[in-house]
Amino acid sequence: MGAIELREELHKYVEIGDKKFLDALYKTAISYIEQKQLDRMIAEGEEDIKAGRIHSQDEVQKMIEDWTKA
Repeated sequence: MGAIELREELHKYVEIGDKKFLDALYKTAISYIEQKQLDRMIAEGEEDIKAGRIHSQDEVQKMIEDWTKA
């Protein structure tokens, strides 16, 4: 089933679903989207590490100190 068919089918279930169903579907959707964002952030971090875009603990501590001074 393609994306268009899935959307149409989900719309049908949303229209007939009760509050409990809608809550479960909403929580599932939010959880999925948040996980995709975290996966993307991890992938970006891994790319930074591979490219050598890293900071030492001392550098990070200095950055934090500079932020708190402002």
